[in-house]
Amino acid sequence: IVNLIAQYFLDEYDMLSESELVEELLEIGYEIEEIDAAFVWMESQACDLGDSVVFRAPLESHRVFTREEILALQPEARGYLGRLRSMGIVDDEIHEEIVQRAMSLAEDEVTLKEIRNISVLVLFARAQHEWRREFDCLLEGDWARLLN
Repeated sequence: IVNLIAQYFLDEYDMLSESELVEELLEIGYEIEEIDAAFVWMESQACDLGDSVVFRAPLESHRVFTREEILALQPEARGYLGRLRSMGIVDDEIHEEIVQRAMSLAEDEVTLKEIRNISVLVLFARAQHEWRREFDCLLEGDWARLLN
């Protein structure tokens, strides 16, 4: 459910009100308890962001893109990656993973929107192991264990 809600934002759908989004999730087949739990979880994560997000010190080095990468990644996409790196949101290892995934998908130039999506998915996959218990609880419908 959280993934579906996030996808609405990533795909730039028309912004739905919370009630419209809930109705759409109900039509898909989710239970109201599951939807409520997803919203509660998302809200708790947003409230905890200030305490849990640790930005690393900005990097002193600069990554030089290869000729192939320059041809495959639009300038805006490369700039976005540089911004993520300079702000300490991604480290060298994550930066390389994002570039590698973008290069493997590159049939045409990788756009800013595509590199944003790839970045979010890589960061989400990296953070997934931290949230594995919560994901398991959501998938199993174990709300008591999730809230404790």
